[in-house]
Amino acid sequence: MKIAVLEPLGLPEQELAQILAPALNQDSEIVYYPDRKEDIETLIARSQDADIVVLSNLPYPKEVMAACPQLKAIMVAFTGVDHVDMEYCEAHHITVCNCSGYSDAAVSDLVFGMAIGFYRNLAACEERARNQGTKDGLIGYELEGKTFGIIGTGAIGSRVAKIANAFGANVLAYSRSVKALDGVEYVSLEELLKRSDIVSIHVPSTKQTYHMIGEAQLKLMKQDALFINTARGAIVDEAALANALSEGLIAGACVDVLEQEPPFDSERPILHAPNVMITPHIAFASIQAMGKRAHIVADNIKAYLAGAPIHVICQ
Repeated sequence: MKIAVLEPLGLPEQELAQILAPALNQDSEIVYYPDRKEDIETLIARSQDADIVVLSNLPYPKEVMAACPQLKAIMVAFTGVDHVDMEYCEAHHITVCNCSGYSDAAVSDLVFGMAIGFYRNLAACEERARNQGTKDGLIGYELEGKTFGIIGTGAIGSRVAKIANAFGANVLAYSRSVKALDGVEYVSLEELLKRSDIVSIHVPSTKQTYHMIGEAQLKLMKQDALFINTARGAIVDEAALANALSEGLIAGACVDVLEQEPPFDSERPILHAPNVMITPHIAFASIQAMGKRAHIVADNIKAYLAGAPIHVICQ
């Protein structure tokens, strides 16, 4: 059984190898590739004789899998699997396992880092301080007493709700499945958008969630509301968000993901919209999270080799 780690997973190769080694059995071997390559030819060359491939958010299309007849399983070192052709995997009985849970703390942390940074004008405050200025005109707002709307209450959304409660915010939620979460009021998406001072997205990217936030939804929001997306770019109509910011329909946005993976095209309208904080898809990437996901990958490989795969998305 050959295992190919197609890209670095945020850890030095030696450290990653130490974590994965105990997962292997006597009939398996593993090869590590030191760089990330997205072209089809390289992916085929690296995957062609592998039974299992390991990747993070590297796009993995059917053109690659079709050229890899030995491929039996894909270990995705990520929570979302929208970058893998899941229809092909399902049709060809290729097992896909993810690393759900590894970045719950990291993503939740960034949500509140963004919210506090926006409400307390941190970027402008630093610039003012470095240029002999004062706080005049930069006094911001507290999270206490704000209405915090969470779209999607999976593991990350639920954690965000708990933290929002700790800040003294009033928490609303909209989700396809309702949970018994302390201090959380479930409402319709329309009501959440209308009532919330902060709206934070925490749903997966699927056909059903594509552009679930667009022009009509943004128009429902308060004019002084903040919109946060640390989930997936395709969930939000990026052009509609840029227009909403430019027209002053909402007060601001903090986005870690766009409909394009970084590096971002400098001509994208959202990059030139007012009152927007943009980060390069880094919410999941903390030092601790990289270690957590490597251990989950190891657990996934070990379970698969034992014939009892875990964290299964399809098989």
